[in-house]
Amino acid sequence: MTKTPTSTAAQPAGAKNIVLVHGGFADGSGWQGVYNILKKDGYNVTIVQNPTTSLADDVAVTKRAVAEQDGPVVLVGHSYGGVVVSEAGTDEKVKAVVYIAAFAPDKGESVSSLIANPPAGAPVPPILPPVDGFLFLDKDKFAASFAADVDADVASFMADSQVPWGVEALTGAVTDPAWKSKPSYYLVASDDRMIPPAAQRMMAGHAGSTVVETAGSHAVYVSKPEAVADIIKQAATSK
Repeated sequence: MTKTPTSTAAQPAGAKNIVLVHGGFADGSGWQGVYNILKKDGYNVTIVQNPTTSLADDVAVTKRAVAEQDGPVVLVGHSYGGVVVSEAGTDEKVKAVVYIAAFAPDKGESVSSLIANPPAGAPVPPILPPVDGFLFLDKDKFAASFAADVDADVASFMADSQVPWGVEALTGAVTDPAWKSKPSYYLVASDDRMIPPAAQRMMAGHAGSTVVETAGSHAVYVSKPEAVADIIKQAATSK
């Protein structure tokens, strides 16, 4: 059941339902700052707790969240969440898709294929070898790679509370990317050391996305919630 906003703000024009999808190694709690801003501005906000076990499972969870909404939806993905929203965003309720420092794959592409040939000199994410089909980031290198501009205590907590990322999720390929049929928006994090900014710009350009760029780490959704909320609101209010 969709809850109405508790904020006293007027109902926003355009799509008033926002669905936020997290990426690998994280859970939905990182969206709290963005959530607070959007709720204050009158939006209904749903945070998907996708298990990051396989693309099919994560898409199914996301589609259920979209189905619960009472009108048009802006579907937002961070990092691997971009793959999820690319696959789930063809739902008729979805008005637009928003990529936050995210993978924006074409048909047949997956995280695995997109990271297979990194740009020369790009930082290498400190992903440890898989154990029982799941991946983690090296805790000692997590902050520098994933959350360099996040409060040190928060970054430490994020490192220690990582969600195991299933190898099946990395290899899951998109069948019909939503950006081919829906307006898309892309926030490039120019200091990202997980997905190189050059790769972000390339994917955004290929998708024909409206692009905004801001200084920020891969965890820009945590460190710069205002910038993230702004591009989501732009997608929600555009015609």
